[in-house]
Amino acid sequence: MKDVWAAGDAYEPYVGRWSRLVAAEFLTWLDLPSGSRCLDVGCGTGALTSQLVQVGSATGVDASEGFVSYAAAHEPAATFRVGDATSLPFEDDLFDAAVSGLVLNFVPDHAAMVREMSRVTIAGGSVAVYVWDYAEGMQFMRRFWDVAAAVDPEAPDEAARFPVCAPEPLAALFHDAGLSEVAGREIVVPTTFVDFADFWEPFLGGQGAAPAYVATLGLDARSEIEQRLHEELGDGPIPLTARAWAVRGVC
Repeated sequence: MKDVWAAGDAYEPYVGRWSRLVAAEFLTWLDLPSGSRCLDVGCGTGALTSQLVQVGSATGVDASEGFVSYAAAHEPAATFRVGDATSLPFEDDLFDAAVSGLVLNFVPDHAAMVREMSRVTIAGGSVAVYVWDYAEGMQFMRRFWDVAAAVDPEAPDEAARFPVCAPEPLAALFHDAGLSEVAGREIVVPTTFVDFADFWEPFLGGQGAAPAYVATLGLDARSEIEQRLHEELGDGPIPLTARAWAVRGVC
């Protein structure tokens, strides 16, 4: 199964709206100096970039032309480019901070991405990322994958796919990249769905790992997953939480 990242309008109700909540806490934690030149690597629909413009100048880069177009249309204060996270289209020592939200685990070479973020950041500047806690803390995805596995034992659970999404491997990745003052924290935000449709319909949008998986299912399997989730969660409201793991270091 191939993850799909193309349509910002479909991705926003699935993850973008929750990423924006994490992004705000993430940048408060980083406490970047006012006027910082910031790079958002794997900017997606611009959830984190929209927070960076409040700090200083912001540039977003993403491999998806569709996501870049969406982000540029919704955040005119930032600059956006299409580019590869493991081969960034920027000169050395260009930014005061390079950050990334919910992207690292989807990039095949994690170490290359962190090295590139470090390369384009000035000495003394910050490199930082956050990723979802797929194993336990990202509750609405965890509920989905647990039910999906009960229906389809071959379901590609993101917790198994992405072991890097935990404090220890994230810290090791940053230490191995030569970053200093490496520190991490958890960020927990509410993900309250007004009703079951608000929970389920984003899984039908085809954008992201779980929705891309749903798109491969036959009608019977899809309906069974939907029914089981509805029985578990009820009609709503559905109050859940989402946990992200964040890590930062200094070049």
